[in-house]
Amino acid sequence: MQRTAPFPWKEFLRSVAVIAIPVALQNLLTTTGSMVDTMMIASLGETTVGAVGLCAQFSSLMFSGYWGFVGGGMLFFSQYYGAKDDDGIDRSYGITLFFMMLVAALFACMALLFPQWVMRVYTDKTSIQAIGVSYLRIVGFAYPLQILSMAMSALLRSTERVRIPFYAAVASVLTNIVFNWLLIYGRFGLPAMGVRGAALSTVFAAVVNASVVLILARMQGYPYLFHFRRHFRWTRSALKLYFLRCFPIICNEVMIGVANMIINMVLGRQSEQAIAATAVFRTLEGLIIGFFSGFSNASSVLVGTCVGSGELETAYERAKRMVFLCGGCIFIVCLVILGAHQPILTAMSLSGESLRIGRGMLIIYCVAAVIRLCNWTQNDTYRSAGDATTGTVMEIIFMYLLVLPCVCTAGLVFKAPYLAIFACCYMDEPIRFVLMQRHMYSGRWVRPVTEEGLAALPAFMQARQKRR
Repeated sequence: MQRTAPFPWKEFLRSVAVIAIPVALQNLLTTTGSMVDTMMIASLGETTVGAVGLCAQFSSLMFSGYWGFVGGGMLFFSQYYGAKDDDGIDRSYGITLFFMMLVAALFACMALLFPQWVMRVYTDKTSIQAIGVSYLRIVGFAYPLQILSMAMSALLRSTERVRIPFYAAVASVLTNIVFNWLLIYGRFGLPAMGVRGAALSTVFAAVVNASVVLILARMQGYPYLFHFRRHFRWTRSALKLYFLRCFPIICNEVMIGVANMIINMVLGRQSEQAIAATAVFRTLEGLIIGFFSGFSNASSVLVGTCVGSGELETAYERAKRMVFLCGGCIFIVCLVILGAHQPILTAMSLSGESLRIGRGMLIIYCVAAVIRLCNWTQNDTYRSAGDATTGTVMEIIFMYLLVLPCVCTAGLVFKAPYLAIFACCYMDEPIRFVLMQRHMYSGRWVRPVTEEGLAALPAFMQARQKRR
């Protein structure tokens, strides 16, 4: 009987670390910058913290609008990179960038021209609305630059150039912190702009981020960002294939984004203490998701490149292990944050009732986060391998048939305690985990877009059937 070769754990962990650590550090830096923002704004009061937090939820809706193109683009970037197809990479990046910038233009217009309407959507508190309007009217200028940086970073990460986005993030965060200190409080003779100073600092940081990415990419001779003419040599067949594979991802992100907006509307109509606690919680949540993003990117690249090059069995073995590696690391991160939550929440101006709510939110989230982020890892893995449908359908069905009705009923009908409403946001995660695991071990998520991958697919699926 032929023995199966042992899985090369040492090589696998080294490959994960090379990709995951810089991405995780980059996101950790960004989140740390957000924490510093919140701490600096905290001196202006809980109402200001809550207003900026709701503006961040509008940014999250924008994130949902463009992230479908990022996820779809990375599917093509990684597989074409594995197949060494430069034209495929250039063409896919051009399509991805074009549609991401359309989203940027839409949300920038809403922030700059209709900020009152945006704030009325998220809260009925007039004091919070007024602060949020002054913030959006400035921060809207940062949106196109932020999305451009995200598109470039997605391409760089998918082609194993993870250090450039990391260095850009360092420069961006430092810029944000320095200008926050200068403009919020009015140092060195500058006017004390308060929340408007925080928004202007975000714009400066976005300029620095995009500039550093472009400068470093040019200095290192990275080709794909600068093939401007090749980016827009689209063909009808290329567009059809792109949207055939990306449409489920785009629908998923948009529909989940709308559902989250409705959930945030429910949460934004609770007490001002709860709104402030939620704003602080979202910042700390970013710490956990920052670590997760490293594993997500590593999974997408390591699995996607193998699928693109026709090494389907290797992709399958890597994908199975990434889920539990991610879950174990996230569990440790959650324990660390829970252990240090008291001084962090206090430093962000929470006290009394808002502190109690913030503590409860962290406890609930840390219990749910391990399962939630394992689900996200599996979904990102499926997408990079070409299966953009399965995770999407599951997430949308459970969100609209279970989570959203429960949150709205608990918050608007029964007026349940805030923490009970918040807990309803995660009630679908254990069910989806079981279903996603079954799909993982079936191997049916391996759906190549390259000739090399398609040629290896019949043998791979035959091997899966024999094992079942």
